[in-house]
Order: sequence, then structure tokens, then C-alpha cells
Amino acid sequence: MEVILVVEDELSISRVLKAYLEKAGYLVEQAFTGREALSREQMLKPALILLDVMLPDYDGWFLLEEIRRHSQCPVIMLTALGQTDHKLKGLDLGADDYITKPFVGEEVVARVRTVLRRSNGAQNQDQRSFGSLKVNFMAHSVHLGDGELHFTPRDLALLLFLAKHPNQTFTRNHLLDQVWSMDYDGSDRAVDLAVKRIRKTLEGWPAEEGEIRTLRGLGYQFCVQES
Repeated sequence: MEVILVVEDELSISRVLKAYLEKAGYLVEQAFTGREALSREQMLKPALILLDVMLPDYDGWFLLEEIRRHSQCPVIMLTALGQTDHKLKGLDLGADDYITKPFVGEEVVARVRTVLRRSNGAQNQDQRSFGSLKVNFMAHSVHLGDGELHFTPRDLALLLFLAKHPNQTFTRNHLLDQVWSMDYDGSDRAVDLAVKRIRKTLEGWPAEEGEIRTLRGLGYQFCVQES
């Protein structure tokens, strides 16, 4: 049974989330402060974290950064801050989704299922090499030379999709729909930020072997030498 860690300081909201998620078949653990969240995250190794931004000690941004230092566990931000710049900040720090309050319990469960499916589900039972870059679609792993590269689940899903369709151009809206199944204000910028993070992780990949290319007015392309 997959463990969901709910980090929320309002007891009533935490109880509602716990009830909906347990009804959906998940094992739910709770944390009510940032310190407690960091401790329980390291101890439990949850399958996913629902993380509130406004906590009595650390804020969610700080917690997300701390989690991303050592873990690629999927994180869904849950907060009353609905402005686009707050959403983009969370996504840029490595969040996988963003739900604003007030929320509908069924929607939270659906978002959790989608993120976990994206994180855990195998996409293709094959592996492809692009020079020194090796992408395993079944294992959801990416290696550059002898070293494994690490991405957030959201960024990895995008890279895998692009690598499965080399030298094809996709608009930002197409990537949102096909890869993340998301629709919200500021979505184009979210794709741009994800590509920026992926490029940074791929910095050691020789340019002559391939790159994620921006085609102005069209979108993005995983540009490689076809063998």
C-alpha cells in the first residue's frame, strides 16, 4: 500500500485529506509542522507528499527545496496561494502539481493518482541511446556515460516523452496535454521552466550528440543525430 504524507497544520483540513485518501486505498501519515515533515519524510520514504505552503515554522518553499536535495519523491503543493507566480515558484522548485484551497476531495485524489501514475508507470519496454546519453523508458532512468542523472518526476516525464519522439516538434500546449495532463494559467512558462531544469541536468551531454532545441513560435524538439 502506497504511503501519502500529508503536511498540513490545519487539523480539520488534514483530517479531510486523510479520510479521502484512505477511502481511495492509500496509507496516510500526517505532519503538522515543517520540522515534523522533514523527520517523517526521511523515516517513511512516502510515495507522495501533499505539502501546504503556510506552516507555523518553515514554509513549503523551504521544505520543498530541502526534500529535493535528497529525494525525487513526487510533491503536490496544497495552499490558499492561487496566484500564478506562486504556482510557478513551486513548479520551478520541483513540485509536481499544485492544488489551491478550497479544494474538492475527489479532485485531490484524482491529482494524486495522476502524479503517482506518471511517476511509477512504465511507458515503453525499451532503451535508446543518443551518443553518451542512454534513456531507459521501462526503468524510467537516464544515464550520461557511467553516471545516472536525476530529475523530478515531472521533468523526467517530459524528457522521456521528448526522447521517445526524437526530432519531432511539440508545442507547449501539446506537451502539457500529453505529458502532464494539466491546464492552468501560466502553463506555457511552466514548460519553459521544466526545459530549463532539464537542460541544466544535461549540461555534460555533448552538443554534437543532441540537445533540446527551442523553435521560436513552434515549441520544443529533442534534436539528435539519427543513426
